[in-house]
Amino acid sequence: MTIAQRIDYIRAQLNERARLVAVTKTKPVAMLQEAYEAGCKLFGENKVQEMAEKRPQLPADIEWHLIGHLQTNKVKYIAPFVALIHSVDSLKLLQEINKQAAKHERVINCLLQIHIAEEETKFGLSPEEAETLLNSAELDSLPNICLVGLMGMATNTDDETQIRREFRGLKQVYDKLSAIRRTNVAFRELSMGMSDDYGIAIDEGSTLVRVGSAIFGERN
Repeated sequence: MTIAQRIDYIRAQLNERARLVAVTKTKPVAMLQEAYEAGCKLFGENKVQEMAEKRPQLPADIEWHLIGHLQTNKVKYIAPFVALIHSVDSLKLLQEINKQAAKHERVINCLLQIHIAEEETKFGLSPEEAETLLNSAELDSLPNICLVGLMGMATNTDDETQIRREFRGLKQVYDKLSAIRRTNVAFRELSMGMSDDYGIAIDEGSTLVRVGSAIFGERN
């Protein structure tokens, strides 16, 4: 199958219930262009440097999403253009995003990453930490960010029951936290589901699926 055929296949399964973020890490610009020509406008990168290098080589209407772990000292490189940061896991990182966004007179949309997997290697806040952050007074001093939802990664397992349970749990956290009203909190996105489990994720309420290998083939 071509990249375009794979995108069409995934889109048919999403059936407009969720938007597709094409995960382009390690992929050459020519493949990204192919995905763009097939109608993909949302690209997700794990690494800041790779995103910053690819962006000038591709059409300007692409919406760039940073989906990997973000270090505070790298925020400045993507602050002028990033559309959504999926992986915010601390107040310190939010403060840096706000500072860099202010320099470019823009508001950067962010998702709080929630740790839902059983593996220790994945980053993220606990639901309790996220709730504390969303209610914290410090948010009042961050006018250049907007928290628009949550992101989570399920355990890397073949046990679909476990994956479904983790996604369902994250949706419950989302539903609870979306009741919090602040000037810079407006929940509308739930980013969950990747190449192996996006079908379960959309069943459980995902609005954004992050799909790489099912579009581009396995990573090098």
